[in-house]
Amino acid sequence: MKKVVLVTGASSGIGKSIATYLQQQGYNIYGTSRNPQRVEDTSIKLVAMDVQSQESIDKAVAQIITQESRIDILINNAGVGITGPMEETPIDAVKHAMDTNFYGPLRVLQAVLPHMRAQKSGRVINITSIAGYMGLPYRGIYSASKGALEIATEAYRMECAHLNIHFSNVAPGDFATNIAAGRFHAPVIKGSDYETGYAKTLQLIDDHVDDGSDPIQVAHKIASILQEKDPGIHYKVGSRLQKFSIILKKILPEKRYEKMLKKHYGL
Repeated sequence: MKKVVLVTGASSGIGKSIATYLQQQGYNIYGTSRNPQRVEDTSIKLVAMDVQSQESIDKAVAQIITQESRIDILINNAGVGITGPMEETPIDAVKHAMDTNFYGPLRVLQAVLPHMRAQKSGRVINITSIAGYMGLPYRGIYSASKGALEIATEAYRMECAHLNIHFSNVAPGDFATNIAAGRFHAPVIKGSDYETGYAKTLQLIDDHVDDGSDPIQVAHKIASILQEKDPGIHYKVGSRLQKFSIILKKILPEKRYEKMLKKHYGL
């Protein structure tokens, strides 16, 4: 029997790569999109889901359970980008990012876990970010939302271990996707004390995404993790420098690491 996999945010970017590749590997894939009817060029079965709406999530999960009677694997991928100075980012934009990147996966889990508990097995992979391991300048809200999901996954993992439900995080670095197009950008305010630093960082962020690697690398990593009998907690996928930055944070004095980040962003 093919494993039934639910991939949130599967209409584009990393989510689409994950869903498409796993389907090619023989998994029975259901992807989600807020507007499936608008999605073109996909072989994935898409169901409507907005991770900010519990009603929408419950309806989508019920649809899959009706058709398949089970969900074996959940990949929480849906997310949004956000940039801006911490002081000048509108609180409504902050709430939207946290609602999607942190509360969204938790809502999906509240709908899916009862079915995994009933079937006495399940796998959950939460897609976080290397940015979630550090407070990046002008990406602080995004870092916080992904860092929160990293920590929450650790708790889920321990709480659900006796239920034969295994949790892992996969933290991608910069990949060539359309995330920049959908990212919320707090405006660069003329005369602001943050104007120069934010504008410079914004350009650097966009350059990194444009020059990013193929997101199929993330799909390959997830396929590999799903073959592990006893999966780990944290996995990173990205350039050698991006992954090494996490190690450096652990071993360098705090102020030295901060100085290194500021230099990287030209601050």
